[in-house]
Amino acid sequence: MIRLENILSPERSLVNVQGGSKKRVLEQIAKVIAQDLPDLDAQVIFESLFAREKLGSTGFGNGIAIPHCRMAGCKSPMSALLRLDTPIDFDAIDGEPVDLLFVLLVPEAATDEHLELLRQIASMLDRDDVREKLRQAPTNQSLYQVVVDVQQNGQ
Repeated sequence: MIRLENILSPERSLVNVQGGSKKRVLEQIAKVIAQDLPDLDAQVIFESLFAREKLGSTGFGNGIAIPHCRMAGCKSPMSALLRLDTPIDFDAIDGEPVDLLFVLLVPEAATDEHLELLRQIASMLDRDDVREKLRQAPTNQSLYQVVVDVQQNGQ
């Protein structure tokens, strides 16, 4: 089973990201991920994430969004974690603005894997203590470390 700390990296765990709007945040996410996926263009990643949002918001509630999509040309699952400096409207199911975004890209064919990773992310972010630690993390490295610690201590 793939674990989140294996598809996330400190370089893709960012604190105090400027939000602005859902679209701007998705554009920023795409640029961050594209740095580690030279075969994929940031614009293509953005369009895939945005197309998924049009099907229904990935705003999960409690200030969390889990933007995700399948990508042709993505060889293995990849994740990014962003904490925004200011919460933004993300059309979340509870109507609350979002400040934590856990992004997931998976290969086009990865259905079970995709669902398992989404389940891991959702169950982790469903915990008040984890959300609080993510919101308090002062640096990119410490944000990443919260995820590693939660995974290693068993969800």
